[in-house]
This record gives sequence, C-alpha cells and structure tokens, in this order.
Amino acid sequence: MKAVLLAGGFGTRLSEETSVRPKPLVEIGGRPIIWHIMQTYAAHGIDDFVVCCGYRGDLLKEYFVNYCRWESDFTVDLGSGEVEIHRSPRESWRVTLVDTGLHTMTGGRVRHVRDLLDDTFFLTYGDGVADVSMSDLLAFHRRQDALVTLTAVQPPGRFGALTIAPDEDKITRFHEKPSSGDGGGEAWINGGYFVVEPSALDYVDGPDTVWEREPLERLASEGNLAAYRHAGFWHPMDTLRDKHQLEELWSGGSAPWTAAWPVPLQA
Repeated sequence: MKAVLLAGGFGTRLSEETSVRPKPLVEIGGRPIIWHIMQTYAAHGIDDFVVCCGYRGDLLKEYFVNYCRWESDFTVDLGSGEVEIHRSPRESWRVTLVDTGLHTMTGGRVRHVRDLLDDTFFLTYGDGVADVSMSDLLAFHRRQDALVTLTAVQPPGRFGALTIAPDEDKITRFHEKPSSGDGGGEAWINGGYFVVEPSALDYVDGPDTVWEREPLERLASEGNLAAYRHAGFWHPMDTLRDKHQLEELWSGGSAPWTAAWPVPLQA
C-alpha cells in the first residue's frame, strides 16, 4: 500500500519557520516532521510514499534526493569523484515527489496524483504526529462499507467537528472548523489519518477543491465516511507553540508518537 502525504501548504501560522522552508521540513529533534510521520507508517510496513509538493517543494525534493548521503558515512575520492558508502540509511523507503501546484487545495493535490493510486491508500498531512496503529486503522476500514475512513480524535475544540452516529462507526455530518460553541470540548475531530478508496477521488472536482469540505461532507451525507476512534496521542504542529511542545516531548525522551514505530503491519 501507498501513503500519500499532503506537503504543499504555506504554513502561515508557523511563519517563524516556514518563511524559508515548507512546514513538513520543520524539525523536531533534528529531523523534519515529515520524517517522523513516515517512520510511523514504515513501522507498520508502509514504505511507499507519494509526497504532494507545493510551497518550496524544491527543498523537499532536495532533502530526499540527498537523503542517502546525509544519513550515511562515506569516503570521497577527490581525484576521481567516486563515493564509497560505509553505512547506508536503515530506511528502504520509496518516495515519489510530485509538484501538485503552488495554490492547489488539499483535494486537488490528492486528485493530481490519482494516476499513482490504483488501490486503497493511506492519506495524511505532513505536519502532525500520532501513535495511530496503521494496522488497526486499515483493518477497521476493511470492515466498513465506506469509501473513506478518517481517524477521529478528541483534542481541545479548535478544529472541525464530526457528528458520529450513536453506537455506530459512520459519520453522519462533517463540518470543518465550526464557530465558537459548536464542536468544542468533547467533540470528535478530524485527526488527519485517512484510509481512502481511489473512487473517493471522484468527489474532488478540481484543483480548487478542499478535501475537508465538499468531498468529506458529501461522503458523510451518503454514509461513505467512517470514523476510527483514536484515544491515544495526537498532536498537530500548527504554531510555534505546538513545535516547542513536540520538541519538549522529544528531548525529554517521552515522544508518544514513537511508540508505534516498532510494531509490524499485521496481515
């Protein structure tokens, strides 16, 4: 299976960092946050990635093109120009980087890479970490009669809220970033880790389509959007304060999102 990472946004709320690089390359513990996200997938056997680039996509491409040399020990023969690798990176990932447009919206970015997606795929944003079990998420999705499963979490109310049918796993309403007093506190919200059937991309009209609006709203109204409830750790990196909180967890040796890394994907 493939995992699609949305990595093209401007990251304006983290402008202290994103004025010179895309948000997925903002570092936690000396590593880009996109690396942390990919480690979580790879720990479950998902190591084929499609990165949807936009703002400063050249830096993302440069990071992965040079990844082997940055992560290896090597000797350079300055006379011949030959490079002898002594220690290769442990990652054996396959990473496809696609320029999906500078101003393309999230839905349009995924639709742009549709030709690369011929089977069920994972989808997430390149700016948040969680200890989601990809194995459990995938198994849950396969039990649902739905085109999309999203991971529902319960952080403080500042995100879009979901209405989940009592005693069921189907989302009956999806509303992104509700107004004050609507969907806060105990509301289930979109945690950003999806499993998607390729046919769900038919709900995306074009490059200006926001995945979290019309496509998910229509899928929910038709009973095609399922909710996988995740009670574990989830943390976005929207602001500098978020980054500092994640840095503190990492430097303190208690980064909860790494707990999922050693778990293999179950068949």
